[in-house]
Amino acid sequence: MNGKEGIINIVNQINGILTSIEDQLYKAPLAIYNGSSIGQHFRHIYDFFRCLARGASQHTVDYAQRDRDVRIEQDPLFAMSAFVQELESLLTLEEYTPVRVRGDFSTQNNAARPEYPSSIGREITFLHDHAVHHLAIIKIGLQMEAPELIKDHTFGVAPSTVKFRQQEA
Repeated sequence: MNGKEGIINIVNQINGILTSIEDQLYKAPLAIYNGSSIGQHFRHIYDFFRCLARGASQHTVDYAQRDRDVRIEQDPLFAMSAFVQELESLLTLEEYTPVRVRGDFSTQNNAARPEYPSSIGREITFLHDHAVHHLAIIKIGLQMEAPELIKDHTFGVAPSTVKFRQQEA
């Protein structure tokens, strides 16, 4: 499986939840997240997809310049549509295309922001891993509030962990 197939898989997992989650649960502040919602975690994943799609055309990716569109964290069907749209954009990109990634390491507004060389493929790898991490967090909320929504045992689990568990079984 290549990077593009990996993010297709991630979006399929995301959409599996977005099509079945109740709006109220999606946007409800959860104690386990210190008042954040499941929708906010999905929005955060989406923002990184959007940053790469937008940055690719400018040859500079800046994950700190997120849109933070409230509609994505409030409406699961809107979020699903947005994910599909960004996935379609990402799938048109050539993985070996060089890009620069702008770092953001300080909380100071005027701090220098260095840029580092990368590629679309490397950034797709990052998107995948970042999404898996947040899906694991989403899974915790779902296990507490609506465990019946988790139908895929690999949801929120890194492929390397799935393979390791299969070898150990």
